[in-house]
Amino acid sequence: MDITTVVGVLMSWILVLAAMNAGGNIGAYYDFPSILITVGGTAGAVICSNPADILKSFGGVTKSAFVSNDPNLLGMVQTLVSFAEKARREGLLALEADVSELQDEFLRKSIQLVVDGTDPELVKAILDTEIGILESRHSSTKAIYDNIAELAPAYGMIGTLIGLIAMLGNLADVSALGPGMAVALITTMYGSMMANMFSIPIAKKLANRSAKEVLSMELMVEGILAIQAGENPRIVEEKLKVFMPPKLRAVMSAEQQQKGGEG
Repeated sequence: MDITTVVGVLMSWILVLAAMNAGGNIGAYYDFPSILITVGGTAGAVICSNPADILKSFGGVTKSAFVSNDPNLLGMVQTLVSFAEKARREGLLALEADVSELQDEFLRKSIQLVVDGTDPELVKAILDTEIGILESRHSSTKAIYDNIAELAPAYGMIGTLIGLIAMLGNLADVSALGPGMAVALITTMYGSMMANMFSIPIAKKLANRSAKEVLSMELMVEGILAIQAGENPRIVEEKLKVFMPPKLRAVMSAEQQQKGGEG
């Protein structure tokens, strides 16, 4: 579970709802026709905007925003450096025994390409294409939340216009103007809440998840190509450290010092 997503969403809604309640009767902010316009209208437009296969993945995409599954960059670097050491001692074919034990499908495929003697340029082309397809797939699923963020405020404004037209059609009843204006504004509020308190934050979290996954895959590509080129494991390690944040680099250095001291 990604605690930051859960805490952020809950904090947004709880504090806003608490502020509504503190300002008076929270029931005054409820209007069923406004919900139909904003939620129903937005849902219809999103369905119209996206193909069925993307819509079917909506649940899984939403779940991924609430589940912490960040790549283990430190573990990847250590694994690739150990492969570089083994390949330097025993040759690239020696890595074939490790392929079946790898959990990461992309890394497993990368190692298999190298073991099979695939040309380095072709290896890079295949892996870069796979990364590009992954980015495109992530962008397509994230587009659902981008659509909601874009369309919900627009439908909120449509609801406001509908309410204003109805209110102006009843100007003879002065006592109804205030409540009518309040109801007209509620739809704008609903649209803004859907966009800013849910859709936009989730879309940004999904973009962050995608960027981290792509970074880990680029790290693997760099490591695999270095191993295939027969580079010194120490050079491979320095190349891959570039992909790691300073904190992880410090952790790796500390582990190496500890092993050196024990040796």
